[in-house]
Amino acid sequence: MSSLLLLLVSVTFIAQTPTSSEVIQQSLAQKLKMQRASIVKNIPFKNIGPTVMSGRVADVAVNPENPTEFYVGYASGGLWYTNNNGTTFTPVLDNSATQNVGDIAVDWNTGTIWVGTGEKNSSRSSYAGIGMLKSTDKGKTWVNVGLFDSHHVSRILINPNNGDDVVVGVIGHLYSSNAERGVFKTTDGGKTWTKSLFINNDTGVIDVAVAPENFNIMYAASWERERKAWNFDGDGNNSAIYKSTDAGTSWAKISDKSGFPIGSGVGRIGLAVFNENTVYALHDSQFRRPKKIDKVLSDALTKDDFKSISTNDFLNLSDKKLNSFLKNNGFQEKYRAENVKQMVRVGTVKPTDLASYLEDANSMLFDTQVIGAEVFKTTNGGKNWQKTHQDYLDGVYSSYGYYFGEIRVDTQDENKIYVLGVPIIKSKDGGKNFTSISKENVHSDHQALWVNPKKSGHILNGNDGGLNLSYDDGENWIKLNDPAVGQFYSVYADNQKNYKVYGGLQDNGVWVANHNAKMDKRWKQTGENPYKSIMGGDGMQVQVDNRNPNIVYTGYQFGNYYRIDRASERQKYIQPKHTLGETPYRFNWQTPIHLSLHNQDILYLGSNKLHRSLDKGDTWETISNDLTNGGKKGNVAYGTLTSISESALQFGLIYVGSDDGLVNVTKNSGATWTTISKNLPQNLWASRVIASKFKKKRVYVTLNGYRFDDFTPYVYRSDDYGQTWQNISSNLPVSAINVIKEDPDNENLLYLGTDNGVYVSFNKGTNWEAFSNNLPNVAVHDLVIQPTAKHLIIATHGRSLYTANIAALQEFANGNNKQNTLTIFNVDSIKKSSYWGRSWSKWSAVNTPGITIPLYSNQTIEVTISILTNQITVSSFNVSIDKGFNSILYDVSFSKKGLKNYQKENKDTLIKQANNNKYYLPKGNYTIKIENATGSFKID
Repeated sequence: MSSLLLLLVSVTFIAQTPTSSEVIQQSLAQKLKMQRASIVKNIPFKNIGPTVMSGRVADVAVNPENPTEFYVGYASGGLWYTNNNGTTFTPVLDNSATQNVGDIAVDWNTGTIWVGTGEKNSSRSSYAGIGMLKSTDKGKTWVNVGLFDSHHVSRILINPNNGDDVVVGVIGHLYSSNAERGVFKTTDGGKTWTKSLFINNDTGVIDVAVAPENFNIMYAASWERERKAWNFDGDGNNSAIYKSTDAGTSWAKISDKSGFPIGSGVGRIGLAVFNENTVYALHDSQFRRPKKIDKVLSDALTKDDFKSISTNDFLNLSDKKLNSFLKNNGFQEKYRAENVKQMVRVGTVKPTDLASYLEDANSMLFDTQVIGAEVFKTTNGGKNWQKTHQDYLDGVYSSYGYYFGEIRVDTQDENKIYVLGVPIIKSKDGGKNFTSISKENVHSDHQALWVNPKKSGHILNGNDGGLNLSYDDGENWIKLNDPAVGQFYSVYADNQKNYKVYGGLQDNGVWVANHNAKMDKRWKQTGENPYKSIMGGDGMQVQVDNRNPNIVYTGYQFGNYYRIDRASERQKYIQPKHTLGETPYRFNWQTPIHLSLHNQDILYLGSNKLHRSLDKGDTWETISNDLTNGGKKGNVAYGTLTSISESALQFGLIYVGSDDGLVNVTKNSGATWTTISKNLPQNLWASRVIASKFKKKRVYVTLNGYRFDDFTPYVYRSDDYGQTWQNISSNLPVSAINVIKEDPDNENLLYLGTDNGVYVSFNKGTNWEAFSNNLPNVAVHDLVIQPTAKHLIIATHGRSLYTANIAALQEFANGNNKQNTLTIFNVDSIKKSSYWGRSWSKWSAVNTPGITIPLYSNQTIEVTISILTNQITVSSFNVSIDKGFNSILYDVSFSKKGLKNYQKENKDTLIKQANNNKYYLPKGNYTIKIENATGSFKID
């Protein structure tokens, strides 16, 4: 125990140290080796969508000679290719070590693809990359050609006359300082790199743009930014514009004394080059607007009035005027003029509490009035810049301009520009006036745009909801959502026989479908997609009443939760509200909820405190004090609860975790609380706290250092209510941990989701095995096990939902013949059909039946699989199996010899040849023999 505590102290000391690129490279090699040797590498995963709602696009690259051929890079969903104008897409980055894309570029002369990994946006889930990837065989294989510590790549420019001459913009680390940022140049195809522009360790380059007719002339935008878990500062004195006249070999700062903004309020800058001298710059100005003087005087009270009003003046307010304020601002019914004044008289509350009541930890983010988006133009190569418009571009950036920053110019028309923000807007007069080209089938939050240099009006737009194509300059759009690239935060499976899967997505709400829904294009014919939207915003956690699957609890960001009755299509807002005079609650972006297994009327919800409802969210009681370190000053809600877990073995035994590293437990429904994280690494995000279903004293905790660029896997188990902890990260590669879950049948089986894949342990974390079959290296935010179906469903943040049958894993973990060389697990029965081997018409696909034979082998060998009935061998075939789990597909047909054997013993049984020339087995019981192992299945 002393050595364990020493280890924990050591880990605590280094908990907030960014992970080095050397460690990451070693870990990626470790993971690849681990995947190849994994005993679960053959467990097949199936993507179950959705495709109707997509994920955030990072960039597009279109063949200018054939615009029906293009690539699209998704922020955390990989790279996809189409050569039929977006009708279908093929993933081409799945065999790489990451799916995180910042920018892409293609040398269309040779087909060489460059991918700058790590998303360029600086959002909550902008995942770091692993440098520059290059493919010379159209994505079949990838080589990492350097810039390993760049983390986030913003732009790639390829010399059209020399494909080995490449310039790259690098933003650098998101949550920490680093030196590998700025502009980098290679002249040998990535073998070596030169840093040609560097400002400092906190300032990177967010954009690089080149003159279409002259690769020597380039412009670059630097961006000083600092992101912490509690604050984002997206501006600074070092944000500026630079110019190169030698193809990115050297740079000169050109924005000083030029008319372009300078100073501490200069934010993210995007660039669009029309020619060598004509350039547009889109600036996210964080300078404050002049104080607005209202032209129309109003006698109505505002929140700010209560920040300075005296007690006497407050008590002298008319009840009518005060009630109008209280009602219009959503104060609870109990707070009306007469009783609020009485509370002030006796000193229970102060007048300033009315202003505080309307504020929350996120108000600073949305209330700050800055200039926001503004467009500048130079016509003399950057010597002078002039703002193109007089009015504010309100609503383009809302309050988060750091999330956008893309501007484009039509190279056939100097005055036609496009600005990307919450909407996408267009100007035909050089930025003097703008109109929106967002339409009803176009998602908001625009991230990428390609403008056809040869055909004006042909544009391809990438946004947070996927891809849109227009041929009439945005008057009408076609939606190209074919890939399953949803960015899920959460997943839930209900307890129905044909169970439903629910999930919350980044900026795309909450969706639900039957778990076995087919992911094809038939819905475009019927008009009914199998996935249904039940909530907007950023979709969050879901809980479903086990007694009535129509009662669903879900919501969107910052704790805005609802109780939905899907049968009546009614919903009720159920967020707990602080009382007047109480400090406003702080809600995490992903606010946790938990429906008690002991009583489905009881719902828990976490702010910085834990709240409990005994009546399905209609009313709330707060059952804790602040269970965090108290928050920090900043513009991001912090000091909030992130995970809630009530023991299935004892009502009122509840664990909670916070975003600032605290884990607390109560054994008496909140009467008393104990902090149990003092011996764990400090200040990290408690991504999951799980009370064991098997041992009342057991609890699991995962901590996440992503917000410090610390990718160490922190996984712990306690068997004494958290008094002591055991580190069970063992052989896990470096990657931040998002979720851990126990198997519902076996206490030794654990499942783990990380920022780069999924793992399973058969021994409570002593060692881990990596899943990889049909599963790319993608961030996994959540997972759930449907106990009856024995399905593991994982929510990826970039590749939608996947499912796998884990029945064989459970049988193995339960000790099913582990000592045997080979073990056959339970095989599902199959129902006989007269349609086997037939098709609806000669033009339709043949209906081909099949069963899956799950088995485990302790060595890699070639074996003969024999199928018998009444000791007659009806089929046999040879297969190669790997050490570990294998899934063998068998089409339930006779072999040629097997048919003769069967007919010899069953002369009175007629076996008809199917239309596909196969002879299928009749109804009956069958035995499977492989070496000394036996199994069975039934055809009903």
